[in-house]
Amino acid sequence: MEEKVKASWEKALHPETLKTNIITASIFSMAFEMLKSSVVEKIEGFFTNGFDGNGMIVSPEYKEKVLSLNRSPLYASLKWLQDMHAIDDKDLERFEHIKRCRNTLAHEMLTFASSGVDFDVAEVFEEMVGLLRKIEIWWFENLEMAIDPDAYPEDLDLEQVIPGPVWSLQMLIDVALGPEEEARKYYDHFVASADKT
Repeated sequence: MEEKVKASWEKALHPETLKTNIITASIFSMAFEMLKSSVVEKIEGFFTNGFDGNGMIVSPEYKEKVLSLNRSPLYASLKWLQDMHAIDDKDLERFEHIKRCRNTLAHEMLTFASSGVDFDVAEVFEEMVGLLRKIEIWWFENLEMAIDPDAYPEDLDLEQVIPGPVWSLQMLIDVALGPEEEARKYYDHFVASADKT
């Protein structure tokens, strides 16, 4: 057997490598879905006028001001965020890069498992967390803080704010892909806190 082929199969079939790669690709896909949800659902929620028996009552303005920007609700939402100066052209390029990487991991799992991919997965995770954080902080600053400014200290450092979706995503990455002691930290904290309630 050719040495390159043998090495590729050895890597693909090594139980630890295979498990890690499958978990990495799964977490990456989940993280990408979290990013998409944050983009689309936050805006839809912003244009919601309450609830009825069928769920949310979305204002006609949502269709007019957001969905009219693109056929895809995701790209319409990204455009709306850009128009609101929450994100810029670089962020849109970053999103496209993240999406291409996600597609590669999702559709070429065996290739990833056996010979890797042409991008650094950890770096793209960081890009995804950074973009999610930027969007979430924009909402926090322009909605939550704007609605009730007295609820926050005047000298609040936004760099220190960790939005819930960003914390959740970082926790998933740390637990699934980080060293054992990082994963234990979350578990131990949860168990200690749960016993107090």
